[in-house]
Amino acid sequence: MTTEHRARAFVPGHLSGFFSTHRTDDPATTGSTGAGVALAEGVDVFVEPGDGVSLNGEATTVGAVSRVLDALGVDGAVRIETALPVGAGFGVSGAAALGTALAGNRAFDCRQTVNELVTVAHSADVNAETGLGDVVAQARGGASISIHPGAPPHGRADAIPATGRIEYLSRGTLSTRDVLSGDTQTLSAVGDAALDRLVDDPRMETLMSVSRTFAHESGLITPEVQELVDEVTAAGGTAAMVMLGQTVFATGTGLTDAGYDPAVTQIHHGGAHLGAE
Repeated sequence: MTTEHRARAFVPGHLSGFFSTHRTDDPATTGSTGAGVALAEGVDVFVEPGDGVSLNGEATTVGAVSRVLDALGVDGAVRIETALPVGAGFGVSGAAALGTALAGNRAFDCRQTVNELVTVAHSADVNAETGLGDVVAQARGGASISIHPGAPPHGRADAIPATGRIEYLSRGTLSTRDVLSGDTQTLSAVGDAALDRLVDDPRMETLMSVSRTFAHESGLITPEVQELVDEVTAAGGTAAMVMLGQTVFATGTGLTDAGYDPAVTQIHHGGAHLGAE
């Protein structure tokens, strides 16, 4: 098999601090506004001719991945590898979709541009009801701010000029599908207010502050997550809840200083990209 028929892509994980939902009849213009950070720890996706999807060596089904392959018109075997917790708010589904789009385009010579592939992956994630904004943020990297929803060229994004250490601790999962399929009017109003504050003051300190407010006022924070955030605050650190997961993330050494042994990563600025096979 030649290298043209096997390809690999890396997609950073993504932690969202707050969001608002925006739905239209078109998945490309449906999406979310809000903000979060892309992580140096991410998802590797390998695509080659064949069939089936595996996640960390186990056969599985990923709705967004199947939709990407259908949109590209190819039959591919997709291997997904990640050390990130699945279903805990790290955008693994969006990363799998975007990685499949990038690697599938290369492996099968589909001749699509990056923006076209981001749109394919974003639409697949939306239709699978597993995400509304991770793909666009993962394509960009950094501490991104989604100002207008949707994939390119519909969406509009900016970023906080920030770098540094991110710690996280996951205590379980939340169903993205259950939250996004319910009444999101209240949380979207809270998310819109958070976005206004962050755009006016684009700093990581503001992102963390408005994310904590969003978690409370949206009603999404759980008692266990609240306890972790409080302990980090008591230790002099800054932490917030990951959307959507039973996960806490902190800047610097916030969780470590609170006495925990968290996973440690960095803000990733490069965005999704092809890698060596």
